[in-house]
Amino acid sequence: MAKILPRKDVVIVGLGWSGAILAHELTDAGLDVLAIERGPWRDTARDFNIGYAQDELRYAIRRDLFLQPATETMTVRNSDAERALPMRDYASFLPGNGVGGAGVHWNGQTWRFWNSDFRTRSNIVERYGAAKLGELTVRDWGVTGADMESAYDRFEALAGISGTAGNVGGTIRPGGNPFEDPRARDYPNPPMKMTKAPILFAETAMAMGLHPFPCPSANLSQPYVNPLGIAMGQCTFCGFCERFGCANYSKASAQTTILPVLMKKPNFEVRTDSEVLHVDLDPSKTFARGVTYVDTSGETWFQPADLVLLCAYGLHNVRLMMLSGIGTIYDPATDVGTVGRNYCYQTNAGVTVYFDDATLNPFIAAGALGQTVDDYNGDAFDHSALDFVGGAGINCVPTNGRPIAFHPTPPGTPRWGADWKKAVAKNYSNALSFGSQGSSYAIRGNHLDLDPTYTDRFGRPLMRMTFDFADNDIRMSAWVSDRMEAIAGRMGGRQVVSDRRKKGWDSTVYQSTHNTGGAIMGTDPKASAVNPFLQSWDVPNVFVVGASAFPQNPGKNPTGTVGALAFRAADAIRRQYLANPGKPLVTP
Repeated sequence: MAKILPRKDVVIVGLGWSGAILAHELTDAGLDVLAIERGPWRDTARDFNIGYAQDELRYAIRRDLFLQPATETMTVRNSDAERALPMRDYASFLPGNGVGGAGVHWNGQTWRFWNSDFRTRSNIVERYGAAKLGELTVRDWGVTGADMESAYDRFEALAGISGTAGNVGGTIRPGGNPFEDPRARDYPNPPMKMTKAPILFAETAMAMGLHPFPCPSANLSQPYVNPLGIAMGQCTFCGFCERFGCANYSKASAQTTILPVLMKKPNFEVRTDSEVLHVDLDPSKTFARGVTYVDTSGETWFQPADLVLLCAYGLHNVRLMMLSGIGTIYDPATDVGTVGRNYCYQTNAGVTVYFDDATLNPFIAAGALGQTVDDYNGDAFDHSALDFVGGAGINCVPTNGRPIAFHPTPPGTPRWGADWKKAVAKNYSNALSFGSQGSSYAIRGNHLDLDPTYTDRFGRPLMRMTFDFADNDIRMSAWVSDRMEAIAGRMGGRQVVSDRRKKGWDSTVYQSTHNTGGAIMGTDPKASAVNPFLQSWDVPNVFVVGASAFPQNPGKNPTGTVGALAFRAADAIRRQYLANPGKPLVTP
């Protein structure tokens, strides 16, 4: 029997980027806010101390900051015809664990999606005709690029993003991305200083008539004080961003941008090491009473709240909705249901150029230090004569040269022994890699539901993931790979090796932690789980915030959009919902 706790105005599930933003905004509005976090408390000074933060074995290899399958896993398969089996090791993607979530260990690439990304279905139909969609079930988001601009701006200011804006107020500016939507102002900080590899990539791309620009980076190019008064440091190019917390206070995360202010507020509380089992609904199933959670002692508690915000990792948001009976689980056979619909990933490929004597010094690096080409991203180019839609950004972002895992060697090199050592020594500073981060567009066969066989340690069904790369996306990736190989071939190396995306998603090989969809936003309650403000259509005092809201995934990292959506949801709650609590913000 769960013990009943005193009521809170707001309970937030998960204290990562989304949870921290919403907690700050709603406590500022005077609400009594509680965040419940499954993982431990994580603090920069204690948990990412400079004395041990750059421990590759602990963090990159043994994955100390990540969710472990013993805590929560899922079953996976490529199609409905297969039997799903449990993930015994997170490999293809790495959900975070603890305060800060995946925002602790991210690289820091911070993109804005384009208006054509938010209107994917309409844009394709208007420009190419409905037949171009084929098997795709892509949808519009219910918002436009203009709707999102101010929220993007707030997140970039909070995080201190470093970059060069390519379109300010409709004026295209040199050195930035000429394909981006208009923005009100430049990035808060100038772009990072480039190292040799991205400089060579940019020079080659520019000579080919392409438009390279500095990757927008949450690794700060200079000291910065954000709008909350929190001081952040300048990136030191240590190469320990991905899979690591930042000991230097120079990579934006909840720890370095929000928590120092939030934790001092008397109307905010966080309970760590506590797992929410489900959202409790009233008998009508249209109103959330609060959440039930269990702490590390095994004690079960019921936390009443007037407003419930699901701000966990996107996949976990979807599972909590399913376990709580919020919305109808999607059935791809009938195309009926909303929760679990439009699961998408990221369609990546890569190329490596081996030189004889380039001296690239890969250990001088950062998670988002590099150059990008967007000429082949989204709908920046004409797809009329092509057999696909969507596209990819081409990114030369050398994130690290760490000693355990960074051993670039060309095909045919022995996997061990004296010849392998010679090849590592020869190629360590003479290999340049860059990759395409491609869109992942929804099809009916890719979806999430509850597994009928496997359960977790609490007896709850595991989430079942059914996914394979859509044929459209494979064709897109092949086309972009041809263009990447052309760039690589112009660089003057001795050998070019391409790693193309193939059909058949393999969950045992790391690819990307950019899982999206499952609780998608939109204007049609029959085809979306939440409205354009991320409010549940079925239970109006529940908001579901995160990449779970993406109807499909463009060829860009999701974090900037996740942060912007959190600010937009917070504004809607403060300005509209609190005036009429429990009421829908959108009438379908």
